[in-house]
Amino acid sequence: MPRVRVWDLPTRLFHWLLLLAVVGLFVTANVGGNWMNWHLRLGYAVMGLLLFRLLWGFFGGYWSRFASFLYSPRSVWAYVRGRSPGLHTVGHSPLGALSVFALLLVLAAQVGSGLMTDDAIAFFGPLVPLVSGNTVDLATWYHKDVGRFAVLGLVGLHVLAIAYYRWVRRQPLTAAMVHGDKELGFEAPVSRDGVAQWLAAACAGAVSTAVVVAVVRWGAGS
Repeated sequence: MPRVRVWDLPTRLFHWLLLLAVVGLFVTANVGGNWMNWHLRLGYAVMGLLLFRLLWGFFGGYWSRFASFLYSPRSVWAYVRGRSPGLHTVGHSPLGALSVFALLLVLAAQVGSGLMTDDAIAFFGPLVPLVSGNTVDLATWYHKDVGRFAVLGLVGLHVLAIAYYRWVRRQPLTAAMVHGDKELGFEAPVSRDGVAQWLAAACAGAVSTAVVVAVVRWGAGS
C-alpha cells in the first residue's frame, strides 16, 4: 500500500516536546523545592508550544490544520457506529479530535492559571502582581486542585486510546507520529513537509516565544 505523509515534522516535534514538558511539569510539581524553578520554565515552554499549535492549526500541513479535524456531531456519531468514511481515519478521527481539543483547552487553562498562582512560600506566577487577591486564590485553587487532575485524566485517556488502537484495532498510531507516514488503501491528501514548511514553523515558533517572553516581562515589570 502507498505511504502518505500525514504528520509533518513540526507537528511531530510539537507532540513529543509537549509530552516531555507535561511529564516534567508533573515531576517538578511533586518534587517541589528548588525544582519549582524548572516547573515555571516548563510552564512557559508549554505556553509557547500551545501558542505554536494554535498558529500551526492554520498554517501547518493538511492533516495538522484545524479544518481537517473539525467534525460535526453527525460525523462523530457515524464514527462511533463504525460508519465513518476512510478520510476521517487518516489524521485525527472524530473521537480523537475531541480528545485533542479537550487536552489543548485544559492545558491552556492550566498554564493560564499557573501564571496567576501563588504557593504562599517562595514561588508565584508572573501575572500575580497584576490581578486581585481573589483571582490569585481562585487560580491557585484551580491549578492545584482541579486543573492538574483534569490534565492527568485526559493524558490517561489518551494513553488508553493509543493502547486500544494498537492492540485491539491493530492500528499503531504512535508510529505515524514518529516517521510521519501512514499506509492507506485509498487516496488521501498529503501534508506538505519540506523546507518551506519548516521555515514557516520556525517563524511560528519565534512569534510564540516572543509572546511568552512579553507576558513574563509584563508581569515582572509591574
